[in-house]
Amino acid sequence: MIVYVNGEIREVAENSHVADVIADMGLTGKRIAVELNKEILPFDQHGTQALQADDRLEIVHAIGGGQDDSFVIAGRAYQSRLLVGTGKYKDLEETRLAIEASGAQIVTVAIRRTNIGQHPGEPNLLDVISPDKYTILPNTAGCYTAEDAVRTCRLGRELLGGHKLVKLEVLADQKTLFPDVAETYIAAELLVKDGFDVMVYTNDDPIAAKRLEEIGCVAVMPLAAPIGSGLGVRNPYNILTIVENAKVPILVDAGVGTASDAAIAMELGCDGVLMNTAIAAAKNPVLMASAMKKGIEAGREAFLAGRMPRKRFASASSPIDGLFF
Repeated sequence: MIVYVNGEIREVAENSHVADVIADMGLTGKRIAVELNKEILPFDQHGTQALQADDRLEIVHAIGGGQDDSFVIAGRAYQSRLLVGTGKYKDLEETRLAIEASGAQIVTVAIRRTNIGQHPGEPNLLDVISPDKYTILPNTAGCYTAEDAVRTCRLGRELLGGHKLVKLEVLADQKTLFPDVAETYIAAELLVKDGFDVMVYTNDDPIAAKRLEEIGCVAVMPLAAPIGSGLGVRNPYNILTIVENAKVPILVDAGVGTASDAAIAMELGCDGVLMNTAIAAAKNPVLMASAMKKGIEAGREAFLAGRMPRKRFASASSPIDGLFF
């Protein structure tokens, strides 16, 4: 029987329990946190929880900062769950400093025509954001048709020497920058057939997200709010539904404004957050990048910890027994 453990395929015997997998990994008695199909599994249920085919387990060390809490995209594990863009900074030096402060390992870049009259000595983005240090994620920002998006991805693959991982976005109009979902379906199907690993921007519709997963996208990226709006997560229950029904990583993309927005997305169970304007448009982009890193880590830890139930009325934290009245 096949299950997935920390993003990797693992074969287990029929009627296996979660504790059996933990024992096989040499983790019995260790301080770990276990997530089964994106739900926290309490310690006292490890021995009784039977596994089903295609179950997904996340087993992490219970340490601060989430440094060993990796997630997997297209077969590669990443420690940082913050993905960042490279636009809107005042210069390349600020871009470099902000990305370093963010701790991001995946950095998106737009593919654009070179200027015919460009000065030979003018710096290039890839000179300061080295592909040797970061996973460069070409994106199709500014594309309004499936055809343009596919052409852009193919140019990006050529630019980066056969790089297959791309971020697909096909926009509907310049005013809202909402995704054109119909064109996105077409582009995603073409790119997957062409061998690309597609991370796809879409709206917060659970049906659309599932369809893109079924097409073969390696990650689905619903918006929190319109691109560049900074409004934060507008429809948390939609995002939660997408997360609960997904078998690929779900990353919030677009609309984050500050660190608390990033934390909310992570508390919903998202695997990561991609942002650009929230950092680049801050008064101090480098400091905001650092804040976003901490917000991502705090939100992820809160999700793994499992928040207390919401209650309508107060519940005293101290017992009333033994009071002097």
